[in-house]
Amino acid sequence: MKSVALITWASSGLWKEFAEIHAKWWMDMVLIARRKEKLKEIKSDLESKHGVSVYIIAKDLTDDTAVEEIFEELKENNITVEYLINNAWFGGVGKFHEREIWADVSMIELNILAVVKLTRKFIPEMLKNGKGKILNVSSTAGLLPWPNQATYFASKAFVSSWSYAIAEELSDTPVTVTALLPGATDTEFWSVSGMDKTSLFQNTASAQEVAQQWYDAMMQGKLSIIAGVWLLWKILIYLIPFIPKKLLLQQIEKAQKV
Repeated sequence: MKSVALITWASSGLWKEFAEIHAKWWMDMVLIARRKEKLKEIKSDLESKHGVSVYIIAKDLTDDTAVEEIFEELKENNITVEYLINNAWFGGVGKFHEREIWADVSMIELNILAVVKLTRKFIPEMLKNGKGKILNVSSTAGLLPWPNQATYFASKAFVSSWSYAIAEELSDTPVTVTALLPGATDTEFWSVSGMDKTSLFQNTASAQEVAQQWYDAMMQGKLSIIAGVWLLWKILIYLIPFIPKKLLLQQIEKAQKV
């Protein structure tokens, strides 16, 4: 396999779209998700359509040993990761004190710990090989506190801040780190979480559109990319620092009502 991209949670949404884009350039990839049968379907489709090699690993990244097992399996199969796409994440709606604590702990394990572990594991290999691109998926909503999804959006705030910091640490190396901050995007995640029924998700961007913008930004080594965001939301993003926090929180809560 050559020019391999490792994509986590590749079985739906943006990341299936990215796999398609990457495959069109005849680049091989490793896809990781929990649903093995779905991964097999995507592997078969990509290989038949684009003539690339796709290696799949069915793994739950919240397992303590998952990252080490993935790294060792790739090493045993002589697969070198040039592109690392940390996309695996999930969210949930509800007041923090009313949600099951295990749900929020699992969210932190996947959205933050898995990203940190995978990145730490592969950066030394990239530096050794003299090339590498990392893309970490955050969210535009990670730019502000978010009632009723407190842990989810706080986890995305971590991903953005952490990505910017390590990008600077690697600025004098051939390895780049890009943070993707998508807006409301038409993917499976939002329908599962129930957020697709709220006013926030009445104007969603297509997964294909966002994936293409993201791919271009990663390939160019940009620090960050805000993708799939409509004009009013872009204006709000720039105004966030000047809006009183209490007013901002009240408006966010209203926007989530069905």
